[in-house]
Amino acid sequence: MQLFFHPSVYEGMKKYILILLTLFITICSYAQNRDPLATEIITADLDRFWVALEKAGPEVNPVAFDELYLKPGSKGIKGFTKGRINSAEYLAKVVKSHKKYYDSLKPGTDSIAGMKDEIRQSLVKLKELYPDAIFPPVYFVIGALSSGGTSSKDGLIIGAEMYGHTDNTPNEELNDWLLSVIKPVKEVPHIVAHELIHFQQHYDGGTLLAASIKEGSADFLAELISGRHINQHVHEFANPQERELWLEFKEKMNGKDYTGWLYSSVKGRPNDLGYWIGYKITKAYYDQEPNKQTAIDDILHIKDFNKFLTLSGYVKKFE
Repeated sequence: MQLFFHPSVYEGMKKYILILLTLFITICSYAQNRDPLATEIITADLDRFWVALEKAGPEVNPVAFDELYLKPGSKGIKGFTKGRINSAEYLAKVVKSHKKYYDSLKPGTDSIAGMKDEIRQSLVKLKELYPDAIFPPVYFVIGALSSGGTSSKDGLIIGAEMYGHTDNTPNEELNDWLLSVIKPVKEVPHIVAHELIHFQQHYDGGTLLAASIKEGSADFLAELISGRHINQHVHEFANPQERELWLEFKEKMNGKDYTGWLYSSVKGRPNDLGYWIGYKITKAYYDQEPNKQTAIDDILHIKDFNKFLTLSGYVKKFE
């Protein structure tokens, strides 16, 4: 049976198909951008936050955050809300209890837009070292003092409030954990590099060994492309006692208890020692592989973490 449509219907269908095709092409290119210089670096959410904070007033009304910051926010805000910002009410509560600290952040967050060239230099360097790299959008947001950054399907999302430390920072509202993890705004290009590596990785954590290598390799490769990593203080603590820490780590590495190694600390030790030991293992692997491009490809596609540890030769240091 042959169907006939009025010419106006055909025109409508053609326009609809064209829109869908354009959207499909846009999504594909957006998700698979391989040009570091074409990478979007989006700071508009920072500006929205300060408008919302002023409107929120002394009592920090959550309605202002909802209407002026979260609802009109970018994909970065949407991606950072779940599990981090949580809600306008929660954000307002955190801001109110840390009002002096948040009020001190604006000069630093305003400076981030001027870091785009430095950030892109790291992206260009990754392209040189790893030609298959993908460069997603980079979103800067202000969250609820819970996360310095993440890599998601929508791009890299950086919590700029975690990079507000200066010599004049009011510290009285900050607990011990925040005092240990908040960094200066100059670290921003290096956290972007770290999260960019996570975007390239083709594995998740699991065991303590796997999760430590995932984080430590992101630090190691971030240092290669940006000049440094974000955990220098952890290295300064751990390097003089490498053997003792390795022997302790070895006993736990194939389990899933991260206590004292990742996303936590024990008294007298810095947070995230797992980043340090993962960095050490990754660096050992990279150093022993003659072809550095092969080494980077291997680091980004680990399937067997115990085998990677063995091939790195790191354990031989302690025999």
